[in-house]
Amino acid sequence: MRTDVISFLTTFFASAVEAVEALTIVLAVGVVRGWRSTLIGVGAAAIVLGGIVAALGPALRHIPIGTLRFVVGALLLAFGLQWLRKAILRASGYKPLHDEGAAFAREREQAGSTAPAESGQLDWYSFTVAFKGVLLEGLEVAFIVVGFGSTQGRLGLAAGAAAAAVVLVVAVGIVVRGPLERVPENAVKFVVGLLLTSFGIFWGGEGAGVDWPGSDVAILGIVGLLGLSSFALVRGLRRRRLNALRPAAARA
Repeated sequence: MRTDVISFLTTFFASAVEAVEALTIVLAVGVVRGWRSTLIGVGAAAIVLGGIVAALGPALRHIPIGTLRFVVGALLLAFGLQWLRKAILRASGYKPLHDEGAAFAREREQAGSTAPAESGQLDWYSFTVAFKGVLLEGLEVAFIVVGFGSTQGRLGLAAGAAAAAVVLVVAVGIVVRGPLERVPENAVKFVVGLLLTSFGIFWGGEGAGVDWPGSDVAILGIVGLLGLSSFALVRGLRRRRLNALRPAAARA
């Protein structure tokens, strides 16, 4: 039961982060170019993503559970380490914090600089940008949903968590009609990166034959160890960066 809750929350927050990024692109293009072609692109991407999840879910059930957990663990580890690395670098000041407001302004400027489509015709620029944005961000969510759902036999739970996150983000986006600038994205990515990496280590180890002490409870220990190590890295990198910025005379 505890594992189900952690899996649900991990899938929910991972999906929410990706949905915010996709929504920023869609809103920017829709506000400038119009909503008809933009929403058609969103719908087309959603259909493709639905087909991927529907095809992968049943297919993965035919793979031995040990092999499946090893492969899914490796994928989650790759996703998690990527998110965690970026979150650590941003928290320590080595990379700028991701700014959805700046991303919204950039996408809006690019959309406005392209010639508009003729009246009544499909605006291929709006369609392509919306389709690509939703598909690319959604693919990562799809792999996480299929990964969590297939390894635990809870595909419906994982899909429900992702759907709830997307509905929530879209509802907020409709209300504010702009980028979700107040979402602490780096903090969310930090937590999700920790969880994805922890599940990746746990399932990859299980697939390789590791007998974890305490069974599923070991996940909490992995999360704690990675969390402490990550915070130590942030503090160390932040101190190193500040020392590098100080004048040589002050460091002497």
